Amino acid sequence: MEAPLSPKRPPSAIPSDSDSRKELGRAVTADTSKATRLQTEQVPTLRASNESTRKIKTNTRVTIPPAYGASHNSPIGNTQEKKSVDYSAGQAVEIALSEAGCDEPVSEKTDSQQELYHAFARREKRLMVWIVSFAGLFSPLSSNIYFPALGAISSHVQTEITMILLTVTVYMAVQGVAPSVWGPLSDTRGRRVTFICTFGVYLIANLGLAFSDDFASLMAFRAIQAAGSAATISVGAGVIGDITTAKERGGYMGSFGGIRMLGQSIGPVIGGIITEFFGFHAIFWFLVILGFICLVVIVLFLPETLRHIAGNGTIPLRGIHRPVVTRHISKHWKRPDAVSSEEGNITTLTPKFTLGSILSPLRFLFEKDVFVTLLFGAFVYTIWSVVTSSTTALFQPRYRLSNLKVGLIFLPNGAACVSGSYFAGKILDRDYRHVESAYRASNGIPLETPLNRKHLSDLPLSRARLRSSWYLIILFVFAVAGYGFSLSSPLLASRPGIALPLVLQFVIAITATAIFTQNSALMVDLYPGASASATAVNNLVRCSLGAVGVAGVQFIIDKIGVEAAFLVFAVVTIALTPLMCLQWKYGEVWRAERIARLARREQKQVTGAQV
Repeated sequence: MEAPLSPKRPPSAIPSDSDSRKELGRAVTADTSKATRLQTEQVPTLRASNESTRKIKTNTRVTIPPAYGASHNSPIGNTQEKKSVDYSAGQAVEIALSEAGCDEPVSEKTDSQQELYHAFARREKRLMVWIVSFAGLFSPLSSNIYFPALGAISSHVQTEITMILLTVTVYMAVQGVAPSVWGPLSDTRGRRVTFICTFGVYLIANLGLAFSDDFASLMAFRAIQAAGSAATISVGAGVIGDITTAKERGGYMGSFGGIRMLGQSIGPVIGGIITEFFGFHAIFWFLVILGFICLVVIVLFLPETLRHIAGNGTIPLRGIHRPVVTRHISKHWKRPDAVSSEEGNITTLTPKFTLGSILSPLRFLFEKDVFVTLLFGAFVYTIWSVVTSSTTALFQPRYRLSNLKVGLIFLPNGAACVSGSYFAGKILDRDYRHVESAYRASNGIPLETPLNRKHLSDLPLSRARLRSSWYLIILFVFAVAGYGFSLSSPLLASRPGIALPLVLQFVIAITATAIFTQNSALMVDLYPGASASATAVNNLVRCSLGAVGVAGVQFIIDKIGVEAAFLVFAVVTIALTPLMCLQWKYGEVWRAERIARLARREQKQVTGAQV
């Protein structure tokens, strides 16, 4: 279903000041024989989309938001106080392009003069990804370790299991809302401080759950537990967005998803074992101990990566942003007097954490490419959540399973989530290389020439991320349609018959997780500077819809039967698939429109400053 890439168009050049024009002219001429001739009075036109161009004067005072790429910047609104900084118009447009989803630096210097996007080596990046993946493990672990204990909890608090499922619903609802607070905090005050705060909340909640003996306290502390664990995913995605480029991000996002999805895999097994031998309260003591270990690892080894605080890893860290152990990162730090002017501007423009910064990420939903991606991904997530949350109620009475065996039947689901994330990362990197190669060929860009921000504004990121999604969707639909019949057929009611629904669970989980990984990588690509807020909005939409699905699935199954319920879910997935077709066909047009809109906004700021 691949469509041809956009036709060849000459790249534009944006000088930052008059002193670099000669050097820039040589670079542009080498790039293409049709380069625009630089003039002394004005800069070349900015090609923000196929139809719209605009000329901007250089060396003017531009009023810009106080943080490069933070969550409250222009693509989603800015309600906080702004600062005026001396930026050339070219630099202002660079900021607009970054906010629109083009995170690599513009090539205004020779290759030897360009700053690295991030100073950390691959090994150091992997260490950070492992740490944030360990932290991200707690969101799925806290949810899934709980499922095998639902029957025991129902008996202990003397409440129907349908009501106990509401504790799963409230967990998912808060899991969707909480990152909308933690994400902007992460994008303004830092990743490290947000991790420390969120784990403090998480540990308090688990202590409360360990002493809960009634339904009301269980509901309350489950909500607080979700508030503490949910942000680990969005903040972890923010760290990855800080230290990686779009070209390498797919693999790191796949590793991030695969490691944290170990919680999906081993959580139910651990929960079943603990419940069987020690009672369900011991589950929360286990989470207290494991959460404390993770917090210690973060305090010791994880540095601040937010770019307006840490730059590209060369700015010395101070206070809470500095880890206890710095040997692995301090070798990249520069002396304060050696920090470049660009890095200095990044660090001095400190944004504020306000109510506006919390609410502003919701404006992502008004971007067409974001909305269609999130809506389809959220429904896939809802179906997967329904399959997972209903497993105990559907399997335990049908196959007469103990709490330990209930935990074991979650293994195929969890193993599929781990492998789905890992292989999706590999597929994403492969697809990105394929689309990039085709783009280079169609635009005459040599393989050894790095793509700069102007190139990335044209690179079809949507197609790079969705290229392999179609066969995943087909497999997902067939598995969901057959899952209900496998649980209602009399021929499969015996113990050997349990194999087929578990195989279908595996297929559902591996395809759904791969789709999640693709959507998450695309969201970070669209807004790399505000990756934590973008991921938070992703969580908000899919967890809110998932909570509705989990709350209503048992009532739907009781009303129309398990086979009809999952057949309906498959049909609705087919009905929503055209949303992905729209993203495939129009995603780059919508992104170009956003870039043009941001450029016009910057021009208005230039005009206002001159008046």
